[in-house]
Amino acid sequence: MNNTEITIENNLKKVHGLLEKGAFIEAMETYLHDDVQLREANAEPKVGKKAALDFEHDLINNHLEEFVSYKIGDYAVQGNHSFYDAVMILKMKDGSTMHSEQVVATEWRDGKIYRERYYHA
Repeated sequence: MNNTEITIENNLKKVHGLLEKGAFIEAMETYLHDDVQLREANAEPKVGKKAALDFEHDLINNHLEEFVSYKIGDYAVQGNHSFYDAVMILKMKDGSTMHSEQVVATEWRDGKIYRERYYHA
């Protein structure tokens, strides 16, 4: 493993630690690149750190009732890319439960998340 991969793996583990606690905003503020693009499956990407944070703040403040869990499965780092699978469970204010099984593919730049795409089951 080269130095870039070691840095990415270390930062990925820190991101995972925050996500597992439901600290989504802290993870984003700390590890998103200013020019980030976040994309849910085939939807249009959210472009820029501010847009991504605005979306997340809206979700948390207006739709989320309770964080239940975020469990990380396997992960891999190759070059400036990482991949991992996760299961997220959230209780929403409308009474529904969001259960998302996903694979996350990430491109890193300068130790930050530069491009990230979420594939859902």
